[in-house]
Amino acid sequence: MLTLQKSKSFSGPRGPVVLAIMDGTGIGKFKEGDFVASAYKPNWDWLKEHAVYTELKAHGRAVGMPTDEDMGNSEVGHNAIGAGRVFDQGASLVENAINSRSLFEGPAWRELIANAIEHQSQLHFIGLLSDGNVHSHIRHLLAMLKEARAAGVLKVRVHILLDGRDVSPQSALVYVDALEAQLKELSTGGADYAIASGGGRQVITMDRYEANWPMVEKGWNIHWRGVGPQFPSARAAIEKYRADNPDVIDQDVPPFVIVRDGKPVGALQTNDSVIMINFRGDRALETCRAFEEENFTKFDRGPKPQVLFAGMMEYDGDTHTPKRYLVSPPAIDRTMGAYLTANGVSILATSETQKFGHVTYFFNGNRSGKFSEALEDYVEVKSDRVPFEERPWMKAAEITDVVLESIGASKHRFIRLNYPNGDMVGHTGVPLAVQIAVEATDLSVGRLMHALRQAGGILVLTADHGNADEMFERNKKGDIVMDERTGRPKAKTSHTLNPVPCFIWDPAGTANVRLSAAAQKGGLGITSLTATCIKLLGFEPPAGYDPAIVDVG
Repeated sequence: MLTLQKSKSFSGPRGPVVLAIMDGTGIGKFKEGDFVASAYKPNWDWLKEHAVYTELKAHGRAVGMPTDEDMGNSEVGHNAIGAGRVFDQGASLVENAINSRSLFEGPAWRELIANAIEHQSQLHFIGLLSDGNVHSHIRHLLAMLKEARAAGVLKVRVHILLDGRDVSPQSALVYVDALEAQLKELSTGGADYAIASGGGRQVITMDRYEANWPMVEKGWNIHWRGVGPQFPSARAAIEKYRADNPDVIDQDVPPFVIVRDGKPVGALQTNDSVIMINFRGDRALETCRAFEEENFTKFDRGPKPQVLFAGMMEYDGDTHTPKRYLVSPPAIDRTMGAYLTANGVSILATSETQKFGHVTYFFNGNRSGKFSEALEDYVEVKSDRVPFEERPWMKAAEITDVVLESIGASKHRFIRLNYPNGDMVGHTGVPLAVQIAVEATDLSVGRLMHALRQAGGILVLTADHGNADEMFERNKKGDIVMDERTGRPKAKTSHTLNPVPCFIWDPAGTANVRLSAAAQKGGLGITSLTATCIKLLGFEPPAGYDPAIVDVG
């Protein structure tokens, strides 16, 4: 049963409870390079003085990652906020499956390996090549390559997507060289293991939320048809593109096809096996659809490939995509959305395209669709298709417009929204754009505050992880790493391990909000936002949820 007990001390505010997530906006520990701290944000500063305030963990074990050295991300962050307690996430699940060998003993792995051996065909791996541990980890790929060779697979092709986003901006060759060394070691006794194609993650293949299908089409032609700029090796391609544009970061490296004797080494053939190595689903789903849908219409794929395809995980449990997967995803149940709709609470979820899936699919425990058509409204604001550093304000104003319309009409009791600016612009590594992104978010927060003051609502303002709060690379001593070519600080484009802010503001004062004993003790994570919002709506949090940040009444 999903029944919530009504609170005896507080029946809820006159207006809505609004959970506003400032994506990628943490609390930095260094003054230089912290463009959250340096931004002009009068609304944030006012709330710091007048609202209930604390800081929350948003990385590592607090959000289900393997260790506290692992940064959080938007997917696990929204899973955590929506679920109200910690579930082991993809990175942990895959790591455990490899270490226990359950991945290699599972039916999907055995089927794809047997197919490649039986037909003497190619086994392909495709995915993000880095140790960022946000979408994938090179360690998982290297383990699978070794296992494939031990099983007797003779021909393997690897299609690499360059990162520079969850890791250092120009670190691709570190991972390419490590991969090439492994491939060379395995290419003995008649075996041929090689990189076949690649390109930056923001250029090909890794689109999400159907924002840019031409990216996927470009990747399809590069990876599977072998059509594109030709190079003898991945290193040669990357070095050539960097010579052409020394400022190009890995995520923006143009695509390339590896050839021998003028022919692509890894074009897709009938009876091949293909494994998507990413464990995170949002940027893997479109490739899955291109491989699996019979009547695919998003671009000219041609006939459905006659191959065996598997993902690292099941990326969408409702559509069961992909059909084959190596590791079962976390079974997230009893989410906030399920509880609230079961108890008659009307809900609005909104963001722009870049984070719309986070406030819906990921927030709902990797579940597509609504819990209640009658009680829920999901509104997507279409993102601009331009580099984020050129439009750092993104769609913050338009997202706020959607929320203000709801507040003005008293349409929803609970509203959740995501401002993507701090994260998406933070990944560009352009300091001025990042500072403007934070300021644009704060400007929109001010509009929320004005509306909630009039409506008698409550604001919960927080973030899912850090990014814009630490934009300069630092060495182990904490010193800034300088770019030898430019003489300027080297840009950091990945997420951070920093805590995130949490402001709880009740302008009417009816909730008598104050920090709970658990919050005063410290150490709470963003999973505690769930029980907090449920309390503010006038209910008792369900059993098993992590403790609320505040007491009310």
